[in-house]
Amino acid sequence: MSEGDDPRSRNPSYVREPIREEPVAERTRGFGLILEPYSREEAVLEAQRCLQCAMPFCVQACPITQDCRGYTTLIARGDFDGAARLTLQDNPLATVLCKCCYHYCEEECVLGGRGTPIAIRHLKRAALEHGRADLLYVPSAPRSERIAVIGGGPAGLMAAWELALRGYPVTVLEAEPFLGGQVETIPRYHLDGRELDWDLARFRNLGITFVAGRRAGVDFTPESLLSEGYRAVYVAIGASAPRELDLPGAHLPGVYFALPFLLAMNRTPEGILGRKGRRVVVVGGGDVALDAARSALRVSQRGDVTLAYRRTREKMPAGEEELTGGSEEGIRFLFERTPVRILGSEQVEGIVLERTRETAPDPSGRSTIESVPGSEETVACDTVILATGEVADLKGLPSELDLATPHGWPQGKRPDWMTDVEGVFASGGRSVVYAMSAAKRTAAAIDAYLARKSGRPPTPRPDPFGGTVPPTVPDGYGGPTWSL
Repeated sequence: MSEGDDPRSRNPSYVREPIREEPVAERTRGFGLILEPYSREEAVLEAQRCLQCAMPFCVQACPITQDCRGYTTLIARGDFDGAARLTLQDNPLATVLCKCCYHYCEEECVLGGRGTPIAIRHLKRAALEHGRADLLYVPSAPRSERIAVIGGGPAGLMAAWELALRGYPVTVLEAEPFLGGQVETIPRYHLDGRELDWDLARFRNLGITFVAGRRAGVDFTPESLLSEGYRAVYVAIGASAPRELDLPGAHLPGVYFALPFLLAMNRTPEGILGRKGRRVVVVGGGDVALDAARSALRVSQRGDVTLAYRRTREKMPAGEEELTGGSEEGIRFLFERTPVRILGSEQVEGIVLERTRETAPDPSGRSTIESVPGSEETVACDTVILATGEVADLKGLPSELDLATPHGWPQGKRPDWMTDVEGVFASGGRSVVYAMSAAKRTAAAIDAYLARKSGRPPTPRPDPFGGTVPPTVPDGYGGPTWSL
């Protein structure tokens, strides 16, 4: 090993190897990927900045316990094949996540205290693009217990992968004609649309059957699946229904909910706003709201796009990457504003906003938002996009499940996420990787449940590539620093 291949000869810089971006003037003309990949040489230099902390804070911050310290080490040595294999060992949707994950790992990188954190997400992308990523997952010896997964989004796909690797035959039932769930609403300037196909290609030899166009409550119920011989059912439908507002004018043509809008943008971006859509107001403050605003800017040919949010910029839940990108591209932000009504008769003509302010904290430390009397203002527009959150679509799911929805998605109330119907489990998460994390743990709970019923010990997830040693957490890992 030469000196340049040894990660101990690290680049001591606290400054990140630059990530090239498409110029703002160019990227707002279309939906091309904003971030350009590292070259092999750039990736090695960036990886060599890693301090290889004995306590892997980056790993502890990852909801799926991705060994990012490990693949960074391998890239620093120039071993891109090894880095790709290690990445895919814990992450079956790595091609998707290497471009759209919120990179919680980077927030805990110790280099961030003095400079710029390691570009961990971008290094994952380098591992997959420069290393051998066309690997196939290998199932264990087949088991007899069939398992049904309701929902083909990130949680459903993760659970299917975890269970199929253990040898279970899994059927994934998806209501839409496509897999991916909310992955399919991520704008093309983040994902070009092929990433999920590349990830699912590695599932080829697993015992998973994908059935599209089958809707719970219409074509089947969890109980009917159990009666058909499935030994366990996992409900992984997420929070896919828009949270509707009691807002006058919300029925007008020209009003959209954010997720259906984004999904349609990925299907027919030129036609979604028709000949209107030159003056757009987006209501909301999360990443979905920013996705909707930045997408509307592109499809409106750089029209007038305003985002209204009821709190201050500091309180916005959207990530800094999205906020910075939106600002650079020309999104107009109106903070501390809440919608009062949408104006128009046959088409949206404007929206009335009211100023807000934060109340003094109560004894528990919580504060609320209140309107400022007499502060109404009208913003002229022809399109309004409501990005005020999502809730679970529980239509067709029996009340006997007694599902909890404290965060929007449905989940079982027991510690193992089992519902009140034995053998039926439910869970989810607030982002792609958090949904995968919940599914990972629920799959282990399903395996433990079936193991108890058959009198055998639970099965740890085996090496996904057929090795004899199951994957383990990296040395120094002391437990997660996050909660579901």
